[in-house]
Amino acid sequence: MVDNYTLNKEPKVKTGPFVKIRRIYRNYRILQKSQRIKPKEKQRFKERLSLYAQFIKKGDLCFDVGANIGNRVEPFTELGAIVVAIEPQKSCCRVLRKKFAKYPNVYIINKALDKTVGTKEFFIDRSHTLSSMSKEWITAVKNSGRFLSHKWDDKVTVETTTLDLLIKEYGKPNFCKIDVEGFEWEVIQGLSRPVNMLSLEFIPEYLDPVLACIEYLSKLGNAEFNYSLGEPISFALSNWVNADDIINILQDLPSESQTQGDIYIRFANHQIQ
Repeated sequence: MVDNYTLNKEPKVKTGPFVKIRRIYRNYRILQKSQRIKPKEKQRFKERLSLYAQFIKKGDLCFDVGANIGNRVEPFTELGAIVVAIEPQKSCCRVLRKKFAKYPNVYIINKALDKTVGTKEFFIDRSHTLSSMSKEWITAVKNSGRFLSHKWDDKVTVETTTLDLLIKEYGKPNFCKIDVEGFEWEVIQGLSRPVNMLSLEFIPEYLDPVLACIEYLSKLGNAEFNYSLGEPISFALSNWVNADDIINILQDLPSESQTQGDIYIRFANHQIQ
């Protein structure tokens, strides 16, 4: 399914003496942003806490894949969870280590996830939340107009590991949040067993890889699905549905560039409290 994607043109990556200066400035902006707490962010924290409290309790293990600067790690730790935060951007990892230095149950992994262990090119945007390893996703969001003005004009090589190896080292998570800007399908292929519950980000203009994730996960075990759209975060469906139903629902969603959300997957014997 996803193999049919072709890249119209690669991100234009700048080189030269100003690259290091730009990276330093970008790192400074990320640190400054992490220290600002806006009223809107306080409200979003409360909404996230309300959602995650339905299925995360004290002592649960959570994976945050694509942790960025920790806006999901925060509610996880507030709920008393043990958190493994995986983030390939060094600048974001510095923020994570500073923010969660007093939390002994937060483990920060400066790597990306993939279907295999190795290295990968990571394309960096001026907005740290949009950096991605997927050239196809970058092309899709630029062509759709969603992020037309963004450039992804820097790149680094990052180490990769897999979900299976993380589970081997830390244990099976009660919840695994995956938000990797279009690289979800590659991440999911590194998982060979069901976990209790996962979430995956999606956008309509790059839907096929997420549909591949749904089909793959439904083959790992007895999976049920729900979804949320944008903010505030809440489940869109009152009842969880099967793979065919969620695929139909996602394909029928409006294709506007404002539409985005998360798919939630839970396996048999795991119930929302």
